[in-house]
Amino acid sequence: MFFHVEKLINEIVPDEPDPAAANALQEGLGGQFSEMRTMMQYLFQSFNFRGDESGKPYRDLIQAIGVEEISHVELIATTIAQLLDGAPNYKGDGTPGEGGKVPLNMALSNGNIHHFLVGAQGALPVDSAGNPWSGSYVYNSGNLVLDLLYNLMLEATGRLQKCRIYEMTNNKTARATISYLIARDAAHEAAFAKALETLGVNWGQTLPIPKFDATKYPEVKKLMDEGAHNTQHHWRLDGSQMAAIFNGPSPLSDVEATLETTDEPPEGAPMPASPERPEEFAPGLTPELMELVEEAAAMAVK
Repeated sequence: MFFHVEKLINEIVPDEPDPAAANALQEGLGGQFSEMRTMMQYLFQSFNFRGDESGKPYRDLIQAIGVEEISHVELIATTIAQLLDGAPNYKGDGTPGEGGKVPLNMALSNGNIHHFLVGAQGALPVDSAGNPWSGSYVYNSGNLVLDLLYNLMLEATGRLQKCRIYEMTNNKTARATISYLIARDAAHEAAFAKALETLGVNWGQTLPIPKFDATKYPEVKKLMDEGAHNTQHHWRLDGSQMAAIFNGPSPLSDVEATLETTDEPPEGAPMPASPERPEEFAPGLTPELMELVEEAAAMAVK
């Protein structure tokens, strides 16, 4: 079973709405090498894991990263919604469309029209071209070495794409989330590389990709200086054996770095509330519904 805390795994930095950046981030949410893909792939690998207790550290490692990816899906979806919210710059004075007003006209020429036509200024389970996320992306062979190799390739490709998205926008909201995911992808690359090394697999001739110093991105450097790429929480309340793998020298670093499994989860950041959007005909609770909610709350107190 899983538990939820109403916090984001990383802070979303405020900036102006940017529907084009939001659409680029859709690739990181619902593309072939996206956060939805990593979440589902690692969770299904852990659900289907076979073998006795000797394999438990590997299952715990894969599952821990899969559970973290749930938070990454939450973070990137919330970021997309923040980048979209208010993008039409609708002032809310009067009825949408009144007097010939077209408050959503920018949707015809900016980003993904479905963000405004289907999603009411929110994230969608699609890639940046609007293709729906597919469960066929998930790779779960039942062979541990193959799965770990595929996972390492998946993290490397995801990090490569996020670096490209970073280069596409200077929006602070987008870059804060992109930078965090770049740093965490490095940690996950290290986890799968370390696991492969314990199984005698020489992976280092080709991966990780891209081969570059991520500290050239100021936001990523700050996170790496704090050790975000060398730590991994296990997300377990009943104990985990993943520290048998995720510890000791990092297999990815040119400089000396140590991997550490942490018992304490990240502190988290506040979850922003989304305002009503009359131009989308997406209100919050109507006064009548609010009255019912308040009555129900009063009865619960009694």
